[in-house]
Amino acid sequence: MKSYLAKPQEVERKWYIVDAANKPLGRVASQVASILRGKNKPIYTPHVDTGDYVIVINAEKVVLTGKKLDQKMLRHHTLYPGGLKEIPYREAMEKKPEFVFQEAVRRMLPKGPLGRKMAKKLKVYRGSEHNNEAQKPEVLELKY
Repeated sequence: MKSYLAKPQEVERKWYIVDAANKPLGRVASQVASILRGKNKPIYTPHVDTGDYVIVINAEKVVLTGKKLDQKMLRHHTLYPGGLKEIPYREAMEKKPEFVFQEAVRRMLPKGPLGRKMAKKLKVYRGSEHNNEAQKPEVLELKY
């Protein structure tokens, strides 16, 4: 019996919409990352982008459990000596909740060109409005 390997031109992509309101950030992000990779499909192939598009709404209403809002830091480095920048999650969620969600998902995807291609299929919006109605997204209920 031969293993099936998906070819990039044969992959059919769907659009899903996820409401992140009052759900834990990490739980939603891990399930969204799995859909972006295509792990929910029987044709999943690790070295081929078989994933679907995901629209996330209400990113500002996502929940961080425990004391993470005040104790956990969002970090990045400017690539200059001493250039580590830290911002508490409470401040980051007030200023740019879309970026916080995108970073949580991006860090769960593979590193390199394939992961960057998968990350482009994620659309995150602050409120309940989005501009992807033309794609006719299906509502996806996440289990958490």
